Amino acid sequence: MNQLTKYKEIESFLFRQLPMFQRIGDKAFKKDLKNIKYLDEYLGNPHKNFKSIHIAGTNGKGSTSFFIASALHQAGYKVGLYTSPHYKDYRERIKVDGQMVSKSFVKSFVNRLIADNIFQSEIKPSFFEISVAMAFEYFKISKVDIAIIETGLGGRLDSTNIITPELSVITNIGFDHTNFLGNTIPKIAKEKAGIIKKGKPVIIGRKQSLTHPVFKAIASKRKTRLTYAKKHKLPEQLQRLINKFPNYQKENFQSAFAAIKLFDDSISVSTILSSWKSGLKKWGYIGRYSFIQKNPRVLADSAHNKDGIKVLMDEVNKEKFSNLHIVLAVVNDKDLNSVLPLFPKSARYYFSQAKIPRALPKEELKKKAEEFQLIGKSYVSVKTALSIAKRQAKKTDLILVAGSIFTVAEVV
Repeated sequence: MNQLTKYKEIESFLFRQLPMFQRIGDKAFKKDLKNIKYLDEYLGNPHKNFKSIHIAGTNGKGSTSFFIASALHQAGYKVGLYTSPHYKDYRERIKVDGQMVSKSFVKSFVNRLIADNIFQSEIKPSFFEISVAMAFEYFKISKVDIAIIETGLGGRLDSTNIITPELSVITNIGFDHTNFLGNTIPKIAKEKAGIIKKGKPVIIGRKQSLTHPVFKAIASKRKTRLTYAKKHKLPEQLQRLINKFPNYQKENFQSAFAAIKLFDDSISVSTILSSWKSGLKKWGYIGRYSFIQKNPRVLADSAHNKDGIKVLMDEVNKEKFSNLHIVLAVVNDKDLNSVLPLFPKSARYYFSQAKIPRALPKEELKKKAEEFQLIGKSYVSVKTALSIAKRQAKKTDLILVAGSIFTVAEVV
């Protein structure tokens, strides 16, 4: 395979040639850590060159990762951040001190692997495995003090799970990706708990009756301290700031605060307050309950499973508006029988599909939605659907764009 000279060629290769969960779903999921261990060893074990905090959970792990990264950076640490998926630019996944990895590094990294025939080797690395390896190498050469690493899917078998972090955070457990992680809450909890390492503390964001015995047993077996985030009481100054955010984010702020104080108890409340008040924008924190337009207001949110949609609609119901318009597009592996009943029948719907192969066809979504009395028309693209919604909405109406990260990525 020849070297790739342009960054666009690199991006195209990563997106189109490698097995990618966002594109092909199940076939991209690897059931062991063999590939990432091979890649890591090939690179000289970069993950051993930086400290880390590992974040897993069904919902809120991305937000929690951003909150921790922003605060530690404000406190003077050089901070790496690995999250997925991205909204607009592949390089959003890998950041140091809020800055995306350079195009030149991405290009040189991929060409290095091409030169050494890694892509033609028997391991056939996936898009996610390459991305994780790239992040670890970048954090090593950047000499970060700490890297905040978000899992992609699950925990135990996630490619990020070769690290031994200073501490782990598990935000909450709900139903998502049940074909990989199991079809019960305890089974899913066990998979997520795979990130808990021997002797390394773990913070749990939400105490749930079905997950507590699982986490307690695994923490005991691995001789580690298990702490629920609420045990770290939020100071009043932080509480006042957090009250300005959507209610569902409070749990994520609580988890982040607990992790920050456990990692470095000397970090002041004023430092954390400053980072959360003004530092998040620098880190490219978007797509979570974001108002992207006024008159009419357009709200974009990446909630994509039952728990996420439920808390989203709880927040939307607190907003003041005359009529609600919902631009909806989802991926094809969602349990619509549990998700669609959470949407209001009184809203006007604009069904569409994101520009990814895993998108559920808009007509299928429309037909399924009608079973739950969610009525509207289908449109060729998310942008078209939003454009029509804006044309039909009054200034006092609210337009919600929701269904998946990929839906929101097309409008933010």
